[in-house]
Amino acid sequence: MTTPKSARPLSPRAPTLDDVARAAGLSSMTVSRALNTPQLVRPKTVEKVLAAVKATGYIPNALAGGLASRRSRLVAVVVPQISNSMFVDSIQSLSDELAARGYHMLLCMSGYTPQTEAELVATLLSRRPDGIVLTGIHHSTDLRKVILNANVPVVEIWDQTPTPLDMLVGFSHEKVGRAIGQFLIKKGYRKPGLIWAEDRRAGQRKEGLCEALSSQDIAVAGLVEVPLPARLKLGREGLAALLAQGEYDVIVCSSDTLAQGAIMEAESRGLRVPDDLAVMGFGDLDFAACNRPAISTVSIDRADMGLRAATLLANRIEGVAQDDAIQDIGFTLIERESA
Repeated sequence: MTTPKSARPLSPRAPTLDDVARAAGLSSMTVSRALNTPQLVRPKTVEKVLAAVKATGYIPNALAGGLASRRSRLVAVVVPQISNSMFVDSIQSLSDELAARGYHMLLCMSGYTPQTEAELVATLLSRRPDGIVLTGIHHSTDLRKVILNANVPVVEIWDQTPTPLDMLVGFSHEKVGRAIGQFLIKKGYRKPGLIWAEDRRAGQRKEGLCEALSSQDIAVAGLVEVPLPARLKLGREGLAALLAQGEYDVIVCSSDTLAQGAIMEAESRGLRVPDDLAVMGFGDLDFAACNRPAISTVSIDRADMGLRAATLLANRIEGVAQDDAIQDIGFTLIERESA
């Protein structure tokens, strides 16, 4: 029978430890020792083994090699999405610090569905990671059960609670919302409109904002909810929808991306920001200070959050004593030109 031209030929078998041993002229036991505990083997022998590994294309089984120490040197990091600039700095900082401590990071996207997150974590645990980093504190019952049964170190980021699954590095979204509300009150704004993403953490900020405003008998004059992920287009469409409903003196957005879109839409309509309409964002993303007008926002040290999370996790895995398993990194409200 003739094999179709489009069919891929079967690959030869993967090189084994025995192949490496033959290529190096050493015993399989010596090769295994050189790969798994090189500090106990003569440097010249290690060099010979590594040369044979390169020549044969052998890929060491990190999981099998870590059975003796019960470590995989793998840390799973779960974030809602990587297209959202909000998480990029934390991810990079996590990766850098974990690498410096000798760990490999497996990055996964869960979306914003608790059940999807639970299924993903269950799959990840089958890879026997040494630790897991989760985004947020609101998880399904299934995920909590899986994590507790696995008995694996966990760090939650981007949120704050006195009762985390294990360890936590984040900040209070409710406090951020209250701080924004107090800022608006101080500036004299009385007709706020909101463009808000359908995200639980954003919802917590909205609750804090509304609480602060209501303390001064100020009601939200209009609200437009937009789907995730936040995009410039949604900011523009959000403001257009708000303006069709009424009049406002300030627009508060759940992210800088939405705020930038709102500013673009306002200017396209001949509205001056902030003279005719002020705009407030969240996140202090890279473009916020460079935008014209520069966007008033709330800054979170995202890189520091990743660094702290990686340090907590590596310390726990390695048995390093630490008494700060819950860390609040706080936030800074930054007043710029837009509000």
